[in-house]
Amino acid sequence: MTTNLLNGNKINLRALEPEDLNFLYQIENNESFWEVSHTQTPFSKFILKQYLENAHLDIFEAKQLRLIIEKNSTKNPIGMIDIFDFNPQHKRAGIGILIHPDYQQKGFANEALKLLIQYCFLRLNLHQLYANITNTNSQSIRLFEQKKFKKIGVKTDWIFTNGVFKDEILYQLIND
Repeated sequence: MTTNLLNGNKINLRALEPEDLNFLYQIENNESFWEVSHTQTPFSKFILKQYLENAHLDIFEAKQLRLIIEKNSTKNPIGMIDIFDFNPQHKRAGIGILIHPDYQQKGFANEALKLLIQYCFLRLNLHQLYANITNTNSQSIRLFEQKKFKKIGVKTDWIFTNGVFKDEILYQLIND
């Protein structure tokens, strides 16, 4: 019997669909998320529609993969989880996660990260994952440390946002 590594108890991770346009538009244009996404300007629906049309590219070609986090009970999108800087030669990738504020602190990020780690290590055969987290993002720090990510470095004054510099912490998880 095979199991789907992207299906959990409360959530599923799935590919982007054209129907996700309004959700992406809402998330990508929420300025409170721009710090973590390194965004400087809003996205138009036209640009996001083009992005969705190219989302079918294979991770080995695009070197990245964005998955929608959806609740099992409603099939509604509640967040996104990304694999970026995918490097099959060195068997590593960066990961990032974003949960809509209405669904934070409910265990969805924890389950999504667990599923993505399994997918990366078992399906993509990666050796390591990393995440960059600002030193003020205590929720993300706690989440990644719960999943056994280790703090391996600090980039001092790395992120400039709202008139102040923030440190960015580099976390890493090695697949033993």
